[in-house]
Amino acid sequence: MKEPSSRELACVIARIMDDKKAKEIDILNIANISIVSDYFVICSATSNVQVRTLSGNISGILKKLYNRLPQKEETDSKNRWHLLDYGDVVVHIMHEEERQYYALEKFWSHACKISTEEWMEETKDINPGEI
Repeated sequence: MKEPSSRELACVIARIMDDKKAKEIDILNIANISIVSDYFVICSATSNVQVRTLSGNISGILKKLYNRLPQKEETDSKNRWHLLDYGDVVVHIMHEEERQYYALEKFWSHACKISTEEWMEETKDINPGEI
């Protein structure tokens, strides 16, 4: 499969999150307001196990689809949050309580958000469960 654009990669990550029952999935386009990355993809998980599982699934599926591994990974020792840094896209998987505490969407409130309808439409041909 061809190398995806930053936006396509962010949308595919959101699709994987949705397939794996993540909650409150947001894609923030931060390209025009930060040099950190082009997109943040953020989701909530309901348990520590789900945080770890989502992280593993995203890494595994992106490796199979695009032969891409995160440039950097960070996590806390209790699996309350994971960060996967793909350079152009940074993935934040957070337990619901950590998501509320860190409030990334509020901090980056001036970022453009890709709607759920948009990323669902852009990834309609991808079924992470079959990968």
